[in-house]
Amino acid sequence: MVTAASTTAPLIEKHTIGYVPPEDRHGKVRDLFTLWFGGNIAPLPIVTGALGVQLFHLNLVWGVVAILVGHLLGGVLMALHSAQGPQMGIPQMIQSRAQFGSLGALLVVLIAGVMYIGFFASNIVLAGKSLHGVVDSVPVPVGIIIGALGSGIIGIIGYRFIHVLNRIGTWVLGIGIVLGFGYIFTHVQTADFLTRGSFNISGWLATVSLAALWQIAFAPYVSDYSRYLPANVPVASTFWTTYLGTVLGSSLSFIFGAVAVLATPVGMDTMDAVKLATGSIGPLMLVLFLLSVISHNALNLYGAVLSLITLVQTFAYRWIPTAKSRAVISIIVLASCCIAAVGASANFIGHFVDMVLVLLVVLVPWTAINLIDFYAIHKGQYDIDSIFHVDGGIYGRYNPQALLAYAIGIAVQIPFMNTPLYVGPISAHIDGADLSWVVGLLITTPLYWWLATRDSAYKRRLSTGKLATGI
Repeated sequence: MVTAASTTAPLIEKHTIGYVPPEDRHGKVRDLFTLWFGGNIAPLPIVTGALGVQLFHLNLVWGVVAILVGHLLGGVLMALHSAQGPQMGIPQMIQSRAQFGSLGALLVVLIAGVMYIGFFASNIVLAGKSLHGVVDSVPVPVGIIIGALGSGIIGIIGYRFIHVLNRIGTWVLGIGIVLGFGYIFTHVQTADFLTRGSFNISGWLATVSLAALWQIAFAPYVSDYSRYLPANVPVASTFWTTYLGTVLGSSLSFIFGAVAVLATPVGMDTMDAVKLATGSIGPLMLVLFLLSVISHNALNLYGAVLSLITLVQTFAYRWIPTAKSRAVISIIVLASCCIAAVGASANFIGHFVDMVLVLLVVLVPWTAINLIDFYAIHKGQYDIDSIFHVDGGIYGRYNPQALLAYAIGIAVQIPFMNTPLYVGPISAHIDGADLSWVVGLLITTPLYWWLATRDSAYKRRLSTGKLATGI
């Protein structure tokens, strides 16, 4: 779908967290497919997908099944968040004020910001290592800085440029990864390619969880990349283009990582295994992945910056952030991440994975609350002006029902957790499988619906809300 704004939209984005008015809406819904397909063909999902056979000792068949099941399940939640973008016209995190209140949403916004700063820092480490793998004379720290600068420029330019790059990247990376698969399958270097590992229930569940959580991790900012689409874009169209793009792209990357490590000797670093397994086209694959990680990492910087702006604007409510504000905060985040990544690059990704597993425990109940509130309670109808009021307008500073459901949603996950910081008793009993996200979703969703629909004050807020959107 094309609007008049499509041909006049500036390359450098002028909006930050504010409502995108109809005259500034532009783009095509199919851009969501290319964004999430191209953006997910990158080193970090490849490294993560390899864990199913490296860490959890699954064989190829069961590893692939676990990866597909996890992405197919997690992608539903991710795509449902994406479908909110055209309806609301505002970033995902500031929309959370409608569920939690202007101050009640701060914790979730802070957690999302920290997680995406962690994603950004981890990806620039991978960019540095990829660049060093392509050009030996470039030290990893220098590669980290180059990767960060590339992502920073893309993130500062903003929304439209990110979509343009991923439209190109979908074709280039899609063809590249198919060629990579073809080379690996015709040049397998191990005798146990199909027999290494075996089925084990804990490892299978853990791999499903990794894949599902990969999708859920996008939830706090996925609608940021659909909010410029015209408001009359059907919810189903937004959902399916996002879902197919993210599930297909991330599944290919996860499976590629598993295939590469099985096709090479045991114990190799994943990206080294990719380079070895792809033989003569290995350098080309590394170049493609390097470009991919720089482009995709701009999303993490962009999302982190919008979260930080949301935090500041909660208290400085008279402040109207501009493109210049977004650029300044982007530079600060970029510089801080470079310093942290260069100083800790030896085991940075390992520490990052540990952090994400912990943070996702507190993001899962937020996902449940946000989705049930949008689709079942408000049915897409929100008072946009109230969301930007310092006192929360009709949504208030705090929503006790949401905060109570959120706290319980975190608490019920604890026995099922398996993170470096804590292993719950139930997880320990089932050989370390982490099912906390499943429990968090199943408990939080009906609990919040029950609390919200029983509360008379919340019903009054619902009835006085202005029709901002409709689904």
